[in-house]
Amino acid sequence: MPNHLIHESSPYLLQHAQNPVNWYPWGEEALEKARTENKLIVVSIGYAACHWCHVMEEQSFEDEEVARWMNEHFISIKIDREERPDIDKIYMDAVQLMTQQGGWPLNVVTLPDGRPIFGGTYFPKEHWINVLEQLSTLYRVNPQEAKDYADRLTQALQGLNPIVKMDFPKPLSPQLFQQIGQAWLDDLDLEWGGRKSTASKFPLPALHHYLLRMAFFLEDETLQEAAHNSLRKMALGGIYDHLGGGFARYSVDPYWKVPHFEKMLYDNAQLISLYAEAYQFDPQPLYQQVVARSMAFIAREMTSPEGGFYASLDADTEGQEGKYYTWELPEIETILGADSKLFADYYNAHAQGNWERTNVLFALETEEMFALKWGLDAAAVPAKLAAARAQLLAVRNQRTRPALDDKILASWNGMMLKACVDAYRVFGEKAYLDMALKNAAFIRDHLWQEGILYRNFKAGKATIPGFLDDYAFVIHGLTALYQLGFDESWLTLAQQMFQQVLTHFSDPATEMFFYTSDQQDVLIKRKTERQDDVIPSSNAVMAHILHQHGLLYGNQDWVKRAEQMLQNVLQDVTENPTWMAHWGQLGLKWAYPHYEVVVTGPEALKFRKALEEPFYPQVLFAGGTQASALPILADRVSDTTYIFVCEGQSCQLPVKDPEAARSHLHR
Repeated sequence: MPNHLIHESSPYLLQHAQNPVNWYPWGEEALEKARTENKLIVVSIGYAACHWCHVMEEQSFEDEEVARWMNEHFISIKIDREERPDIDKIYMDAVQLMTQQGGWPLNVVTLPDGRPIFGGTYFPKEHWINVLEQLSTLYRVNPQEAKDYADRLTQALQGLNPIVKMDFPKPLSPQLFQQIGQAWLDDLDLEWGGRKSTASKFPLPALHHYLLRMAFFLEDETLQEAAHNSLRKMALGGIYDHLGGGFARYSVDPYWKVPHFEKMLYDNAQLISLYAEAYQFDPQPLYQQVVARSMAFIAREMTSPEGGFYASLDADTEGQEGKYYTWELPEIETILGADSKLFADYYNAHAQGNWERTNVLFALETEEMFALKWGLDAAAVPAKLAAARAQLLAVRNQRTRPALDDKILASWNGMMLKACVDAYRVFGEKAYLDMALKNAAFIRDHLWQEGILYRNFKAGKATIPGFLDDYAFVIHGLTALYQLGFDESWLTLAQQMFQQVLTHFSDPATEMFFYTSDQQDVLIKRKTERQDDVIPSSNAVMAHILHQHGLLYGNQDWVKRAEQMLQNVLQDVTENPTWMAHWGQLGLKWAYPHYEVVVTGPEALKFRKALEEPFYPQVLFAGGTQASALPILADRVSDTTYIFVCEGQSCQLPVKDPEAARSHLHR
């Protein structure tokens, strides 16, 4: 018999709709029931592609014995963390305070008012029953002890990671950011790439964007090679899907060899942008292949008919992690015949398997280096490997596919919108521009409703008002789209959303932004997100937007606010740079030259495209072919095509060709 999740749209919640546990979605009905019946609440948080969420469901939430305990003694609430990150962030903070660990599934037991008293991640069945018994007994026999603990934990949560407005700014000097770059370099695995680690490795695109910029400004070959080494190792490793394109979420080893097989939109969006930028800096064929195959994967498997981008693909198929992606050697030999040895040698497939008696496809060198090493035809090897990949992909497409989480999230779509823009900007493939334009139209038509940006879209409707990351990443993507073709309708839409953020998310005491708006219910506290995780900090992205829009709209107060936000967290940036990389990128706009390049006149779009080369990471573009009310274009549009190169408030004399304009861009 279905539970209360049966009417939800989230694929993760619907996965649990047939559990014998009487799950409720988060909302007033469940909370009121807990208060009325004076029962503790089980809050269980996960997401559709989460492997260990599936394991705990199978072991506990589908079990009748566990369900009886939960239904009799608790009110049980299921939350999709991707739909309600506001709740997830608060309970994750609570669990990390209690256990110094975190992850998903995230299981929290709370008082009837939602304040936590216990939490953890995955629990085997017997352990979970034991936890439920002990907490139920405690609340029945000594409820005051539970309430006292909730009081102490709530107080700790409310005082966690305060942000103080810095009234005495520190100089944003090149030396400061060089020190940060060196600190990151010291933390990198210079052999295998990524951070030094003996366990799992996550791609951290913001960190590598920073390293590329520092390598550029300092002309430092050590920094440059460190960044490119990480990119090469990730692209060759098993974390990258060599047949279908796209990246898995992380590797379970330090060599990028064996992935945790779930594929997330946010990872692929950021990595497409990173590899496009890296190609512009150093045009390695591998980077172009990664972008092309990853964009093809997004178009083929992660795009809705309306142009929205889906959230994720599951790690599991038929109850087995990675089954869809792995191969046994006899299967490869049967499909590829005479070319199987070349393919197996390059992708390290063995008869005994390279992981759990099967094979994850990964390479140790580029195709060109492999051909050279074995004395093979350098032109023939890539062609043969490409043909073999196509054959295996055709066979793989007949397998049972991983489950698709087809909800559409505003923040992740904003990231993917920018990825499409970046890919088109560097490679010029019209399909990438078409994807960007269709997605921007989808956001405008389906997620932006009556002055509110909605977070989610599923089954034809959007139901959850957006959080700060939704606004930040969508505004960032739309602003990038404007810079590509100078269509001011996208910038106007971005500015409307920007005004909503200023009005409803601002913290006047610090000039930062709250994660939730003043129109949303708040659990325990309004959190201010400052650190990067696998997704950059929403406050850092908003600070970049303040800087961009301040220059575009001639509002120096916005530019000053961006610097104030950076000053507020600058100590964290210097002491913990790995998790503040997006802030580090922002600081470079003051430490090194930042240019506004304005291109106006009949050939503005042609000249704009010509200015993509060479690589320069700190340029804001504006322009158009007709007169405009945009302040940065004031008195700059005429019948002649001109390029204005400005730094701060100072502009060079206008020039009439891109080559002359490029000469003004220096390190």
